[in-house]
Amino acid sequence: MENTTINQLFKEKRPTLKYLAAQFTNDPDEREDLVQETMVRSLSSIEKFLKHPKLMSWLYIIMKNTYINQYTRNKRLENYRHEYAHTNNMNDVTGNRGENNFVAADIQQALNNLSNDYYNAFAMFLEGFKYYEIAEQLQIPEGTVKTRIHMARKSLQKQLKTYSKSIY
Repeated sequence: MENTTINQLFKEKRPTLKYLAAQFTNDPDEREDLVQETMVRSLSSIEKFLKHPKLMSWLYIIMKNTYINQYTRNKRLENYRHEYAHTNNMNDVTGNRGENNFVAADIQQALNNLSNDYYNAFAMFLEGFKYYEIAEQLQIPEGTVKTRIHMARKSLQKQLKTYSKSIY
């Protein structure tokens, strides 16, 4: 497929996509990002849908899923930051900073002990990526991603076993 055909298609569909993006966000920059991300994600399969009558439905579903994934990822990150900030504030008041430094060092050492394959998959998972997104990024099957994350968790649990009883 020629790039000019795809460019022409996106040029024609862009106003409709912007209109659809307004259902998800009022921020013009976020709308533009959502339209861009939808276009990028659709490129891998666009040839199948070029002449298809449900092209816009397909693009809308990609946009909706993109928005949901970004929203979920942002919420997780926000919750993590809030929880982390709350924990840090409590530790400043009641805890022992020296002890916290040892714990942080032990966690970092446990992460460093993971193989690169396990670490990369696990780090992306912690950042909020879905299994299929990790698989796509690392170019491995989704089952392999799940296995690597599981094995990374088991390894970290084993290495940090001394802390399991002291948490909560």
